[in-house]
Amino acid sequence: MESIKRQRRLLLTGAAALGLAASGLVRAQAAQGIEVWKDPNCGCCQDWISHLEQNGFKARVFDSGNNAARAQLGMPQPLGSCHTALVQGYVIEGHVPAKDIQRLLKEKPQALGLAVPGMPIGSPGMDGPAYGGRRDRYEVLLVLKDGSTRVFQRHA
Repeated sequence: MESIKRQRRLLLTGAAALGLAASGLVRAQAAQGIEVWKDPNCGCCQDWISHLEQNGFKARVFDSGNNAARAQLGMPQPLGSCHTALVQGYVIEGHVPAKDIQRLLKEKPQALGLAVPGMPIGSPGMDGPAYGGRRDRYEVLLVLKDGSTRVFQRHA
């Protein structure tokens, strides 16, 4: 009888520990750190950061502009936008949706990062009430280390 109670306690303790470990893993994944360089007066950049934070990223923001960061991180100027970010060694340029960043981090391609050149209306951060629900088509580009690109994701 004592042996059964001991086994039951061990089983319950193990299940509880597994549950705590799993919840910690979820929290760790949900708190993915990302560094963002932006202009201090840019509202759409802040809206994009809010989109990331609502999707499990923890942003560290540098309000110093992004031109120097973009150049230092190797993102080609023609792919530029109003903010540049760095997450797990990948450069993120512009209004890239959080789910595309999450896919990048899961797939881990040999690449510099992702870019949404310009500021397409309907992309995260460019989708507020001021745009009246308008959503333009745009592409998220996978930027290879040599600066070439290919389409990573299309958004209608």
